[in-house]
Amino acid sequence: MELGLRDKIALVAGASKGLGKAIALGLAKEGAKVAICARHKDLLETTAHEIESILGSEVLPIKADVSISKEARKFVQKAVNYWGTVHILVTNAGGPPPAYFEETTEQMWEQAFHLTLMSALNMAWEAIPYMRKQKWGRIIAMTSISVKQPIGRLILSNSLRAAVVGWTKTLADEVAKDNILVNSVCPGYTLTQRVKVLAQNLAQEKNTQSKEIFKNWEEKIPLGRLASPEEIANLVVFLASERASYLTGNIIQVDGGYYRGLT
Repeated sequence: MELGLRDKIALVAGASKGLGKAIALGLAKEGAKVAICARHKDLLETTAHEIESILGSEVLPIKADVSISKEARKFVQKAVNYWGTVHILVTNAGGPPPAYFEETTEQMWEQAFHLTLMSALNMAWEAIPYMRKQKWGRIIAMTSISVKQPIGRLILSNSLRAAVVGWTKTLADEVAKDNILVNSVCPGYTLTQRVKVLAQNLAQEKNTQSKEIFKNWEEKIPLGRLASPEEIANLVVFLASERASYLTGNIIQVDGGYYRGLT
């Protein structure tokens, strides 16, 4: 299926590894011109070169910590200065640290607020004017299945990602008249480094091994396994495409059936 992404300008945050990297690669495979950002310059540039060597397409690496407002905005500004506009924005950032409520501090909440919510808002503030001008845009917010079904010991992530979903749902109404589509993608348990770290932390807390934590997760998923980053990326690429032209304001879980709710 031709997705109509050739030569579209796509910005993917948090893309040096994991889900962000898989999304950037997926968009580049469809012919999009991709700008990626992350905090660590060396890893970011390695990822850009890797995608370029596989596909022969240009990838623009921009070092940025999206939890810092001015850097999140500069990520978009630098990409626009280079390519002239932006068509697709994928907001994505590593999650806040695991903690129970009474283990958290005001500083932890402030950091989570900037990392998870404000990073998305700052990038969108910069990107939306270009999308309005060209009457075409896609904003895809990477959240988590925890917005549907909270996950234990992730109170920071559960709370702030829910705020992101509230924002995308409202924003979708505000920008629809300019053909800007806004959706949230909610991955379930996925084989990323962050999930491996979560498994290690849980294993220590429960005095067991990481493999037992993974086994427990797999038993709760009807498909019996965790997702690969590429499986999540496949949905994001579709939502970014011309073929998703009537999808906006959606909160879509990709979780192998883990979430049992009806809404």
